Amino acid sequence: MTTPSRGRRAVIIYSGGMDSFTVLHQALAEGLEVHALSVDYGQRHHRELDTARRVCQALGVPHQVVDLRAIHGLVDASALTDTAQALPEGDYAADNLAATVVPNRNMILLSLALAKAINIGAEEVRYGAHGGDHDLYPDCRPEFVRRMQAAAEVCDFAPLRLTVPFLHNSKAEILAAGLALGLDYADTWTCYRGEALACGRCGSCRERLAAFAANGVVDPLAYAADSPRPDLAGGR
Repeated sequence: MTTPSRGRRAVIIYSGGMDSFTVLHQALAEGLEVHALSVDYGQRHHRELDTARRVCQALGVPHQVVDLRAIHGLVDASALTDTAQALPEGDYAADNLAATVVPNRNMILLSLALAKAINIGAEEVRYGAHGGDHDLYPDCRPEFVRRMQAAAEVCDFAPLRLTVPFLHNSKAEILAAGLALGLDYADTWTCYRGEALACGRCGSCRERLAAFAANGVVDPLAYAADSPRPDLAGGR
């Protein structure tokens, strides 16, 4: 098979969450030909994949969901992949959310995305690691990103580019960038529980709600009735 010539194409690792949603729309706003890639690795919050499908269908963006559930036995030590484990609650911090680390997740996802980029002739892969993840998730740290950028340059005969636009930004700053683009964050899913309504208590929900409160806007996502809502309580 002849490898397509590389043009203004980008593969976006798209989970369906706030960060990758913003990265996806930024790439579209730049005029890139976007190809979205999502991965089902057995996450308990697989509802995010349904959100990703719906958004890509509405945008007319090519979207591929890779079924990687066969690796579950390799990554099942995490509370995000093992439903028998209690899911930590409270604000995002290393001392209470270490159980949510999925072993080597981003390296796995980036390997798939780089392969897809080579296959379709894309010149770039983007993903949504951000500054708030550095202390908790090893594969979101700047050093990890630098090493993967170096790998992207040599994983094929022509170098690929790995772009991480929010590597040094907070969740609130990412949200601000998306709001400036006029994005509707009702089209995202954040809650680690993946139930009918967002819980508002897991670390992911708490970080999301704090970002909306910091921007002085109300989160459009539906939350459980007993959920704390700092965006509705003056940032409390």
